[in-house]
Amino acid sequence: MRNKRGVGEISFDILNTVLMLALIATTLYPFVYILFASLSDAVELMKHRGIMWAPKGFSLEAYKTVFSNESMITGYKNTIFYVVVGSVFNLLMTSMGAYVLSRRNVLLKKPIMIMIMITMFFGGGLIPSYLLINDLGLMNTRAALIIPGAISTWNLIVMRTSFQAVPYSLEESARIDGANDFTILFRVIIPLSLPVLAVMTLFYAVGHWNSYFGALIYLTDASKFPLQLVLREVLLTNNMEEMLTGISSEARHQVAQTIKYATIMVATVPILVLYPFLQKYFVKGVMIGSLKE
Repeated sequence: MRNKRGVGEISFDILNTVLMLALIATTLYPFVYILFASLSDAVELMKHRGIMWAPKGFSLEAYKTVFSNESMITGYKNTIFYVVVGSVFNLLMTSMGAYVLSRRNVLLKKPIMIMIMITMFFGGGLIPSYLLINDLGLMNTRAALIIPGAISTWNLIVMRTSFQAVPYSLEESARIDGANDFTILFRVIIPLSLPVLAVMTLFYAVGHWNSYFGALIYLTDASKFPLQLVLREVLLTNNMEEMLTGISSEARHQVAQTIKYATIMVATVPILVLYPFLQKYFVKGVMIGSLKE
């Protein structure tokens, strides 16, 4: 017999639905506004006030200007390099560290984990980090944006917990067959931990894509700037002289607004495209990382 829902349950569902729709609209509208503004004509955009439901005088001039700018293209190439190389390096270092800390016979495993966890709450500080990078000879090098953040403590803990969920009998069987630790890690543990690896890949890739502070501190060569630092130069310092070359001074302010919106879209969309491909692993990976054998 079908249970009838009470007035309280129906009211609760309606309230939840309304609140979630309001939250979705509040979250998505700024992104939609920037998209429409970037596709709008500069003059029409300056005249517009209030909510925007569609582009005002459809135009792709802002995107043409952005993609014709050399610093933007260079920033894109640098960011792709940092994301790919950095994420691979992060996954390699994190997986090896997690494997060691997930084994049963590791000496002083608990004190080591405590020392690692302390770094989640206390950092060395900006000035000591700067001095360290400088003394290591990494200033103004791409390695300065990759090596210091080789391992995230949180990701290490999640991956270690995931590795602990792999049955120990598989490791024993592999050792009987003559496998060493590297063989066990890369041929037994990692193939069984692909969901959590996909999640870690997403975390590290997003981190590298959005990172700009390290580049702001450690880099002085504009040819090595990531896309986010180029975006910062455009939004905060209005450094758009190259993009606005050949435009009259009267029209510069109007065009500059659409260029800013187009630059934001160009810097945001690629990382949003990555998420759907890893979404199916996301929940499963987090759940596996939270369970222990």
